[in-house]
Amino acid sequence: MDVKERLQALREQMRKRKIVAYIVPTEDFHGSEYVGDYFKTREYLSGFTGSAGTLLVMPERAFLWTDGRYFLQAETQLSGSGIELMKSGEPGVLSLAAFLGKELKRGDVIGFDGRTVTGAFVKELQEKMAEKQVTFYGQKDLAGLIWENRPPMSAEPVWGLLVSYAGLSREEKLTKVREKMEEARADALLVTALDETAWLLNLRGDDVKHTPVFLAYMFITKRRAILCAQMQAFSEEIKGELKKAGITILPYESIEEVVASLPAGQRLMADENKVSYRLLHAVSKGVEKINKPSPVALLKAVKTSREIDHIRSAHVKDGVAVTRFVHWLKTHVGKEEITEIGAAEKLEEFRCEAEGYLGPSFDPIVAYGPHGAIVHYSATPETDAALQPKGLCLADTGGHYSEGTTDITRTIALGGLTAEEKRAYTLALKGHLRLGAVKFTEGVCGQNLDVLARQPLWEEGMDYNHGTGHGVGYLLSVHEGPQNFRWRIGDGASCVPLEEGMVISNEPGLYVAGKFGIRHENLVLVRKGEKTDYGQFMYLEPLTMVPFDKGAIDVNLLTKREIGLLNDYHTKVYETLAPHFTGEELVWLGEATAAV
Repeated sequence: MDVKERLQALREQMRKRKIVAYIVPTEDFHGSEYVGDYFKTREYLSGFTGSAGTLLVMPERAFLWTDGRYFLQAETQLSGSGIELMKSGEPGVLSLAAFLGKELKRGDVIGFDGRTVTGAFVKELQEKMAEKQVTFYGQKDLAGLIWENRPPMSAEPVWGLLVSYAGLSREEKLTKVREKMEEARADALLVTALDETAWLLNLRGDDVKHTPVFLAYMFITKRRAILCAQMQAFSEEIKGELKKAGITILPYESIEEVVASLPAGQRLMADENKVSYRLLHAVSKGVEKINKPSPVALLKAVKTSREIDHIRSAHVKDGVAVTRFVHWLKTHVGKEEITEIGAAEKLEEFRCEAEGYLGPSFDPIVAYGPHGAIVHYSATPETDAALQPKGLCLADTGGHYSEGTTDITRTIALGGLTAEEKRAYTLALKGHLRLGAVKFTEGVCGQNLDVLARQPLWEEGMDYNHGTGHGVGYLLSVHEGPQNFRWRIGDGASCVPLEEGMVISNEPGLYVAGKFGIRHENLVLVRKGEKTDYGQFMYLEPLTMVPFDKGAIDVNLLTKREIGLLNDYHTKVYETLAPHFTGEELVWLGEATAAV
């Protein structure tokens, strides 16, 4: 079946149940950003492959909401499907809830798989349509009823992360979590995010592409810790280790029964913005729900000293690989045929040479020329562009190492550039340098600092339609919270202070549709600086060690301070990477990092 036929088959299932609007989110049962093949329902029904988006199917029309990262991609992939693109955040574009409030009639039925939408999402729908008295149907996965040859739910082997890498044992982590529960006066905690469970147990898996997690839930009380997971994924050795740590393993599908077993009068901590509608409805009457973020998220975000040491090591390895790739690309483009896919494969070869390299942390983005304007472009055999010795190539890639996870973007000049390209490159770089050099007081949130990266662009009437920075996990998800650099806070998120030990990206950009895209991304570590009579001050330590392209910079647009910041960074890059280079590559590194 093609997309139109799949939508019609879904509508037939809707008609049988008198459903007027059926919602299909991107997420799996755990609210994951990236999901396993079994959970790619929205992609199956719409043909849109982006990592963010929600499909709404109605009897005669269908709509897909996505954010600015994916506008161009969605326009292309939805073409001819009959699905209308809703550009979230754009003027005049209603949110999904507001749209339904406008379109639905009194008594209409809204459907969804109750395991894939959060309690907060359904609560918002209820509030928006209280007057219309709509009802909800969340008992069945209707898309699953029509999905031919659906991939099976993954149950890849789970493996352990040594304490020498993690920094804390699972017992120590459970103790810290229970201390946070005690502070919140919670009798139980429901953990649904896959990376939180993996971090808490010092375990990793392979159930989601490029994200080393496994399908599981955790239910923690003052004395018990229950892991609901796919039993076949665990070796007897790991089962024994978990038992020794006081952790009981039950089947994955038993989580609703476990949640329902909490007796009346108890207090359950469960974040409505993360926990599914169906799990929240499994909670017994008389149990008080504490709607607070999982304490695991913040504990995970603040890296241990041992994790930080390993992360620095991972970035040296990654810096060597990416710098060698940039040198190779600049010296080979125009002399041999290189395509976007071929360039990505070559970069992967360089990473594979590093000891402890485990694989990509996300699908590589190597985007040449106009493709660079598609924020999360992914080359296919049909779109794979040949690189020419001119213009800009954006390479946004990352890797998982035994020592941690990396994420880096460099925009590379492959030859002569136009004045417009150089100006755009430099304006985005100015923002990157300003944010990277910020000194701030303890308690400040990323939301307070985002303007530093955007100001050089705003002054020219320009902007980029994505956040400036996201947290990065330790051999986990390349996108993690709760910290970020983002001026717009939504989806129930709050302003989270930047704490020492957090890793976060600094990645302003500029995109000109049909021409080029630019993004400059380093990962940075939040550090404590000096303490004065005015309080504790913080700063950002760059972790990523790869030169920026001096040939793409219009130095006349940089201030004296910005030139100093760039030169200081390049000095550190050279000192860090030079011991790993010889011959022609070492000479090139010296030239690439020389003062401007």
